[in-house]
This record gives sequence, C-alpha cells and structure tokens, in this order.
Amino acid sequence: MKFIDLKTQYERLSGPIHAGIQQVLEHGQFIMGPEVAELEQRLASFVGVEHCVTLSSGTDALLAAMMALGVGAGDEVITSPFTFVATAETIALLGAVPVFVDIDSVSYNIAPEQVAAVLTKRTKAIMPVSLYGQCFAVDDIGQIAQEAGIPVIEDGAQSFGASIRGRRSCGLSEIGCTSFFPSKPFGGYGDGGACFTDHAALASALRQVRNHGQDRRYHHPRLGFNGRLDTLQAAILLAKLEAFEQEVEQRTAIGQRYTKQFVARGAATTQDAEQGLLVPYVPDDQRSVYAQYTIQVDDRDALIAALDRDGIPTAVHYPVPLNEQPAFAHYPVRQSLEVSQRVSRRVVSLPMHPYLCEQDQDYIIDRVLMACG
Repeated sequence: MKFIDLKTQYERLSGPIHAGIQQVLEHGQFIMGPEVAELEQRLASFVGVEHCVTLSSGTDALLAAMMALGVGAGDEVITSPFTFVATAETIALLGAVPVFVDIDSVSYNIAPEQVAAVLTKRTKAIMPVSLYGQCFAVDDIGQIAQEAGIPVIEDGAQSFGASIRGRRSCGLSEIGCTSFFPSKPFGGYGDGGACFTDHAALASALRQVRNHGQDRRYHHPRLGFNGRLDTLQAAILLAKLEAFEQEVEQRTAIGQRYTKQFVARGAATTQDAEQGLLVPYVPDDQRSVYAQYTIQVDDRDALIAALDRDGIPTAVHYPVPLNEQPAFAHYPVRQSLEVSQRVSRRVVSLPMHPYLCEQDQDYIIDRVLMACG
C-alpha cells in the first residue's frame, strides 16, 4: 500500500505528460518557455485572480511574496508554529522575526484572537497556513489585517484547490502562495510553486524578484534571486491540470468517507473532543483537498507500530512545533502555544490520494480502530 500513489496517477496521465515534455524538447525553450506563461494564465483563472507568477518551489514563493511586500530586517511576521519549517524559515532568512501564535484546535490553522493579541508597530504581515488542505479563517484574519493596515500572505502549500464559501485558496488575500512538490494535491515531477494576486504592482514585483530583480535584461531595480519555474515542469503541470478538478472531487469524497466511517464506529471529530481518536472537522461552507488525512490518537507510537505491522504507511505532520526547533529557539514566544504542543504529540496522517480504493480504505479504518482499542 502506498501513502501517496503517484504511479497510478502517472499511468492515467502519461499520454499528455509525454506529449507536453516532447513539445518542450522540440522547441528548446527550457527557461521561461511558452508553457510557463500558459500555465500562469490557466492557474490564475482557476483560482479566480488576475495574476499568477510561477516559481521554482513553494518555499521560493513565500520568500518572493515577502520580498515583493518589502519585508526585511527587524520586521515581524505573524505565523503558525504548527507547519513545515519553510513557513518560518523564509521569514528568518530575510532578517525578519517570526512571531508564533497558537492554532485553533478544530482546524489546526492559526486562531484569529491569538493574532490580534500579538500585533505591534513592527508587524509587517500575517502569514496564515491553510494546513492539511483546509482554508484559514479568511474573514476574521482579513478584518484584523485590514484594521491594522497590513497584508496577509496565505501559505497555501497544502490547500491548492480548496475553497471557502466558493472562494478558492490562494485567492483569499493580498498574495497567496502554493507548492507543486510532487506529493502536494497539485504536484509536478520536481520542485515548483506559485504566487497569486489581484494587484498588478505586486505581480510585477514578484516577476522581478524571481528573475534576479530584473525588469528588463541587465537592469535590476530590486534584489531578487533565481526562482524561475522550469518549462518542463510547466508542461507536466499543464497536463496534470486537465485532471485536477476531478482529483479534487475524489480527494474530497475519500476524506469525507474516512470521517463518516470513523465517526460511525465511535471516533469523534476535532470539533467535539480533544482526546481519544479524533478525525478532521470540515465546516459545510468549506471544501478541503485533504493534502493529508490527519487523525489524533492518545498513543501515536503504538498506532504507527501496529499499522506498520499491517503494511499501512503513516507520516507525522508535524512532530515538533517550530518554536521548539533549535533554529528558532532564540525567537521570543509571546503567548502560550499549548494547542500546537498538544496536537504535535498526537497527530498522525493516514494514506490519502485520489486513487485510494474503498477496499484499502476500509482495511486502514479497521486496523486503526483495532489498534486504538
């Protein structure tokens, strides 16, 4: 059994993938070829914004977003400690200070009331993470940011294709960022990422940043870096985009089936409890892409060992909050991060991909329930 089944996806899409690669090999424009521009246009339309700027990774997308907004040394950026390291790493690389706020115990995304409590005159941006494929609290955080006069950068590395009240992830704030890492809901065959915005000036700045700060050849009005998406990756992503909406529907159905089956057999949702076997809660006005199907259990090590014996792969996203990582130990913690600390000891992710069959899913559910007693 596979945790993420990229092989089946490839087998179903191999024809258009190979055709796209062959086209790039024939025209030879491997850097910023026509497929890059086409992908940007189609992704912007998919998200519902004016501009998409592709980049060489999701990490570079976050970095470029902050550079385009002028985040620099001494500035503060509010974000989550319960996420992949790239979120805070990019803040620190610019000399800014990651200000960690605790997460909401239901959604795993940063709690708006915690954001409001740590705003200072040095706050330059808020960077919520749409974790596990579910959008952040866009209305509450958006209002806080608007009143403070600061932008919001969505880290949508795990949520591309998700939506909240009909609005798609990455189109919910000044800049939305995502990742095309192979295991993501919309993944390529290597690193890649993108930024999305409705603001023409920000889009122009992002394009400059990703290409060494150039606005034209050998003219550099700002600092930047080499953050361009390879044309070959753009061609692969264009081929995979044709099946993406269907895959999102399949992911949603599989995630909902997991939850329905678990709850029917005694599990609680994160909305209803804080201990025991807990499964995700997704409100009716949201669609999650279930980048991971993450549950909570009282004895994670025992569950992982039991599932491993049964041939079921698992992963932990994430075992250590970022504020407890050595690289961030010198940054002050201004509030309790109790929820992040608690869930980091309890979460474990189960196999999740668009091609997970019901037979395998039922086997996973049975074995989890058996292990949890």
